[in-house]
Amino acid sequence: MRAKLIPASAEKRLAEVASVRAPQDGDMTAENLPNLVDGAVAVITGWGTPPLDETLLAHAKSLKLVAHAAGSVRHLVPFAAIEEGRLHVTHAAIHIGEAVSEFVMAQVLSFLRHPAELADGMRNNEPWFDLRTRLLGRLLGEQTVGLLGAGYIGRMMMRLFRAFNARVLVYDPYLTEPQAYEMSVELCGLDDLLRRSDIVSLHVPSLPETRHMIGADQLAMIKDGALFINTARGAIVDEQALIAELRKGRFTAVLDVYEKEPLSHDSPLRTLPNAILAPHAAGHSHETYLRQGATAVDEVCRMLAGEPYRHEVTKAVLSTMA
Repeated sequence: MRAKLIPASAEKRLAEVASVRAPQDGDMTAENLPNLVDGAVAVITGWGTPPLDETLLAHAKSLKLVAHAAGSVRHLVPFAAIEEGRLHVTHAAIHIGEAVSEFVMAQVLSFLRHPAELADGMRNNEPWFDLRTRLLGRLLGEQTVGLLGAGYIGRMMMRLFRAFNARVLVYDPYLTEPQAYEMSVELCGLDDLLRRSDIVSLHVPSLPETRHMIGADQLAMIKDGALFINTARGAIVDEQALIAELRKGRFTAVLDVYEKEPLSHDSPLRTLPNAILAPHAAGHSHETYLRQGATAVDEVCRMLAGEPYRHEVTKAVLSTMA
């Protein structure tokens, strides 16, 4: 994982300014964590790092920074340590967001323009004009897009969809009317967004307040022929209600996340022709991994140089952060 996430150039840069303690295979256990962080002023964490709980923090008196080479820190560090100023935490969510936003756009454009189906038709020698007529595409700029959430990824999606001149509706209780106006999007209620949108894309964090925020009633509001995309978290959507609605064949769903992962082999979602599935892959790309690690190293170097962090998890965002 370390080789996948941290470029050699970043490793070299870090070694020039710090003494680096790199765990070996098998060292990354909860039992061994106190020894690994003993005397450290900063730690770089990633997927699979055991939680840095209060017991550990009490032992790691010199620790000032946790530079997380991934996104969510909710289960990594006690939020009280951030709120009380005992610990600085940075993350690389911005880079995961870049990958997710590209994945969403790829799915949207594929849905509207049918490149794979056109290629299949050509291979099967379907008559030229019949094929073109059967799979006549639609312009993204003529669609109404509904975005749930205006965080890192939601705002990236706003910019991308607006670049195609699509109409963009946004539901986010924390977004103000002036902010929406500045971004050239329309702020609206959840039900209104679902009823009006040709494309619905979820970008809200998984919190107790957002669990099953999209249930049977909300799914019934989605337009016939619409595209529903969930690259956020599986818990946001009532999966059984979604399966029931998809069985009606009214709309298509792109799903990258599920209530239980990995998705079970016998899940009905695997058999539905209007369910386009991916294995929680939206935020993953070769370049994304390297950007995550390089950003974590950069934050450590900034701390050592007394410079401000670029991607700090602040007190203000804790209540709405995944």
